[in-house]
Amino acid sequence: MSAVGSFPLGAATTLAELTRDPHARLALLREHEPVSWLPELDGWLVTRRDLALGVMRDAATFTVDDPRFSTAQVVGPSMLSLDGEPHARHREPFTAPFRPREVREGFASFIEKETRRLVTGLAPAGAADLRRAFAGPLAVAVVTEALGLVGTSTATVLSWYETIVASVSDITAGHAAGPAGTAAYARLRAAVEATVADRDASSLLVSAAGRLTVPEVASNAAVLMFGGIETTEGMITNALLHLLGHPDQLALVLADPDLLDGAIEESLRLEPGAAVVDRYATRDTVLGPATIRRGDLVTVSLAGANRDPAVFTDPDRFDVRRANARLQLAFAHGPHYCLAAHLARLEARIALQYLLERLPALRLDPARPCAAHGLVFRKPGALHVLWDHPA
Repeated sequence: MSAVGSFPLGAATTLAELTRDPHARLALLREHEPVSWLPELDGWLVTRRDLALGVMRDAATFTVDDPRFSTAQVVGPSMLSLDGEPHARHREPFTAPFRPREVREGFASFIEKETRRLVTGLAPAGAADLRRAFAGPLAVAVVTEALGLVGTSTATVLSWYETIVASVSDITAGHAAGPAGTAAYARLRAAVEATVADRDASSLLVSAAGRLTVPEVASNAAVLMFGGIETTEGMITNALLHLLGHPDQLALVLADPDLLDGAIEESLRLEPGAAVVDRYATRDTVLGPATIRRGDLVTVSLAGANRDPAVFTDPDRFDVRRANARLQLAFAHGPHYCLAAHLARLEARIALQYLLERLPALRLDPARPCAAHGLVFRKPGALHVLWDHPA
């Protein structure tokens, strides 16, 4: 029997549905076809948490190191697109600065300062799109600070990022990437070279250059830029959307700020900024109900795994007191667990705490509703909010 015949729910699943509002379809797949063949994806979709963990843990069988991996086509090999010893060699030089204590000591004061600056500028207006006016600029500023590129501004880093992401997205969608992404990456690489050559510069790129070649440092800088902006902007925006969309849960957080960490984890569980991760089978293997062939695309639905009722009771409910919310897989798992997860959490906590303290009666704008959207990266296109002017 063909894969289509064996997996009728997968055959009926469209990418448009998964882009718009995937959760009902993912629940159906998780219950009946936890590993399903999706013709529109031309690959397998894994939606059950235990099976998702198995894929992400087993880099020998399910690898990222494949010519089809879109990011590598634009920026070259990096920790994101390598496995085994090469992956460890690329990742290790960047590990120490992103440990919990180093993150707090190295970034907390900068995040607080930048958050204060942004919120102070917004406060008099009484209304804003917090994705474009706050979450995005904060994420870009923190990444720019972390990379420590010589002679660059946040605006420059943002322009490179947007152009590179557009090229990666074109390739993912099956289109040929234009020359703009290559040109933007060349400018980023030149800035990395200048930073590494500057003996007075002090950044994680300079320290990494002692163990990696300059092109390798540049590739990983692009990956850090991509992850630090795209997923962190989504993480902050989605957490705001969940909190402000559930006044009862917001009231709990306002009464007990210690619940803010739980709110962030619960938002990551319900709507991870990166909804899927791709792997490629290195050999024929069996995964759940599916026989997977060497070379097949195996896409792990983090969004599906995060609502697995076998792990999370009443999985569609936003509950800031959920005891096991940190079992969410928004930062992936295994050797490709998000390097900067501690930084992202710190950034989100400081950002949300400051917004809730400084913008009285912060609430969604009822005239401009919004919802998360996206096949791979999920967040609202805009997050329009209102607040009362301080007395």
